[in-house]
Amino acid sequence: MTIPVGPAELEGELVIPAEARAVVLFAHGSGSSRHSPRNRFVAERLRQAGLGTLLFDLLTPLEADDRANVFDVYMLADRLVKATRWLRGGHADLRFGYFGASTGAAAALWAAAAPEMNIGAVVSRGGRPDLAADRLPEVSAPTLLIVGGYDEVVIELNQKAEHLLGGPSQLAIVPGATHLFEEPGTLRAAADLARDWFTEYLTPGGP
Repeated sequence: MTIPVGPAELEGELVIPAEARAVVLFAHGSGSSRHSPRNRFVAERLRQAGLGTLLFDLLTPLEADDRANVFDVYMLADRLVKATRWLRGGHADLRFGYFGASTGAAAALWAAAAPEMNIGAVVSRGGRPDLAADRLPEVSAPTLLIVGGYDEVVIELNQKAEHLLGGPSQLAIVPGATHLFEEPGTLRAAADLARDWFTEYLTPGGP
């Protein structure tokens, strides 16, 4: 489907299982897109738990050619906010969550800080929350920060970010994982952590 965000139109894939009570919007990291195999794997695990998912590109192909746009967290967050408003217009009965990876996690946290978004939960995988540091105290949504055990620099960044968040938060470290969670079993572990977090905070009765 095509998602209007001001003058731009973004490509996306929306899947909402029958009886779904919530939908999770994905914000991918730098150099990635809605075709990211890692995000698609996580999205499938969420759908198996009865959650809807929206995988979409935060930039048009032309915009993505400019590397400055890839790291423009304010612009990416603005796109996420507009996509959320658009989706909520047709699915006002659902609760909403954000899943962000790498720089996309910063965009997700930045967008979640806007109180009118009413985001129910946020999950960051290998995220750079430091890029949204000024907004973290305004994030009241329960936030899970997932980091690989070998991703030492990003662990430190997430530890600092956890203390700045304005709502409930948890730092989960996946043993044996590097930044991209390419090691056997590590991506599944991260996906299951995300699934349990979203089902706890977005659906009645929890997991």
